[in-house]
Amino acid sequence: MPKTIKFFAFDCAAPAHMSSGLWRHPEDRGHEYTSIKYWIEYAQLLEKACFDGIFFANNDGYHDVYKGSVDESLKDAAQIPMNEPAYIIPAMAAVTQYLGFGVTASTAYDHPYTLARKFSTLDHLTDGRIAWNLVTSYTNSAAKNLGSGQQREHDDRYAHASEFLDVTFKLWEGSWDDDAVVLDRANSVYVRPDRVHEIQHQGTHFNVPGIFVCEPSVQRTPVIFQAGGSSRGVELAASSAEVVFMSLSNKAALKKQITQLREKAVEFGRNPEHIAVVQLVTVICDETDEAAEQRYAEYQKLASYHGAMARYSSWAGLDMDAFDPDLPLQHVKTQSMQTMVDYFLKLDPSKQWTPRDIGEYLAIGGTSPVIVGGPETVANALLSWVEETGVDGFNLAPAVKFQDIKNFAEYVVPELQRRGLMRTAYEGTTLREHLFGQGHIRLPDDHPATQYRLNPVSFNAHLNQGASEELAS
Repeated sequence: MPKTIKFFAFDCAAPAHMSSGLWRHPEDRGHEYTSIKYWIEYAQLLEKACFDGIFFANNDGYHDVYKGSVDESLKDAAQIPMNEPAYIIPAMAAVTQYLGFGVTASTAYDHPYTLARKFSTLDHLTDGRIAWNLVTSYTNSAAKNLGSGQQREHDDRYAHASEFLDVTFKLWEGSWDDDAVVLDRANSVYVRPDRVHEIQHQGTHFNVPGIFVCEPSVQRTPVIFQAGGSSRGVELAASSAEVVFMSLSNKAALKKQITQLREKAVEFGRNPEHIAVVQLVTVICDETDEAAEQRYAEYQKLASYHGAMARYSSWAGLDMDAFDPDLPLQHVKTQSMQTMVDYFLKLDPSKQWTPRDIGEYLAIGGTSPVIVGGPETVANALLSWVEETGVDGFNLAPAVKFQDIKNFAEYVVPELQRRGLMRTAYEGTTLREHLFGQGHIRLPDDHPATQYRLNPVSFNAHLNQGASEELAS
């Protein structure tokens, strides 16, 4: 039996996301992002196609590096304006029964107690279909508006994130017993006080002494997503993530990173099969290869160089307006620029990449590989990524919002289902079950958060023993 591939729609509550200039396409519906009816229709489309879920990107800041301002980002709706996706989910959940929801939220500007409460609430309201995509944030604009004015140093961000995560695990897994809520009308007891426990967390970044305010949700801990490319990011993903989101330009690089991740997970005492990896990809499809190629050509005509540079300058932390758009970047001798050049050299070592080339590449799908074709061509391409890299699934980023996902559901999903590569019906009801099999509702025993599944005496004796340091090591 072939491996069933996992699929998420990758989107954000904004008019445009990874692609630049494509909001101008007549079929693009990104401008409907403020309408709850739009998101309801989106959810129903995805569930009918048996997607695992929708994965919402989010950003507390905005792209203001290119040309020293946010202007080009505003002109191209480069992930701005952007709403908070968490508020959309209850409506999407109300019209679906199985579809999962991944929500990006940062450890940089929130507090673990309030974040844990938000995700417990969402897990209750979705009947256990929620995931938290943990990010540490990278934009200086967010730091200026929400923090101290400066980003934390890279390693400090991950140390802070490790402790943040540890606090949420204590709250979700260790504060309330499963049978704490008794609803005993005869004795006038709704919650048994002896079955609710203070977590008494005292750490470097957070002091959280008390009990959690939420009773356990279906999954208790939401499914933990993370995208970690640096050594510290890979360590955090290997120790704590259940789904790792990757965006590699080629199969060889993806295979190498998946292998490193799974080896590191074993070092942390985890079963590597308890971590799923999903790769970012943009699929432009139609009824036939010819129709898909024609569609792709239409998209290319709308691509915005300045919109792409607005995004990329922020991602790279370097104003691309400082360089001649037609001068090969190999001629630029700064170390920071060379790092960016290397990304594209790995993509095509024979090409002398200019900023204009990079802009054209990024304009459709951002850094994701782009697959163009009819049903069989796309299915073959996706299967080759699975077979050659060991990846478990894909985050599908639409270039033309809604329409590209609709086309994928109409043309490619039936072909994948015919080959046994995509489910035709859901088994189980929670997101964790979609990902790891029916009955896998809560975290497996080898996950570090389960160290807090102790009786009250053992739990209180275990406090202040450096769990945060263990998670970060």
